[in-house]
Amino acid sequence: MTTCKTNYQTIYFMKIKFLLAFVTLAFSALAQDKKMPSPPDKATGNAGGVTVTVDYHQPSAKGRKVMGGLVPFGDVWRTGANATTAIEFSDNVKLEGNAVAVGKYGLYTIPGENEWTIIINKDIKWGAYDYKQANDVVRFTVKPGKTASFVETFKITIENNKVVLRWENTEVAFAVAKG
Repeated sequence: MTTCKTNYQTIYFMKIKFLLAFVTLAFSALAQDKKMPSPPDKATGNAGGVTVTVDYHQPSAKGRKVMGGLVPFGDVWRTGANATTAIEFSDNVKLEGNAVAVGKYGLYTIPGENEWTIIINKDIKWGAYDYKQANDVVRFTVKPGKTASFVETFKITIENNKVVLRWENTEVAFAVAKG
């Protein structure tokens, strides 16, 4: 009788293990199909004779006030969502006349109504929480402008020797030249 009971227990536990494995796989498949609220994107292009690559995540406005609201004026912003935005230069560059060596950096900004501070930082970490000003390679200011139309999802592009940031009704660009 003990052998029969042991066989039933073994079969029972095998069924439980199978069920748990099936449920785990099913949830994994569902999780992979779910879109991220702020999906990753990449901007790559030639600016001033240098290949510029920007890896970032795209938040959406979703009916919220973005500039001066969701993204406060005067605070360091990771310039996207989720992870710190990374910017990479294939050669030495000058950004608005400021020298930056070939390499990969964190791109942060400090948005303002009339002026934005662009920050190139040595660190590429999750979010802006570990941002350290001491690790800034360069900081410079640019003037924001208005977009031609409302931009729902944050977008970075490389256009006409500039890196261009657009979201909501705001457009900010900075010049890139081989340095």
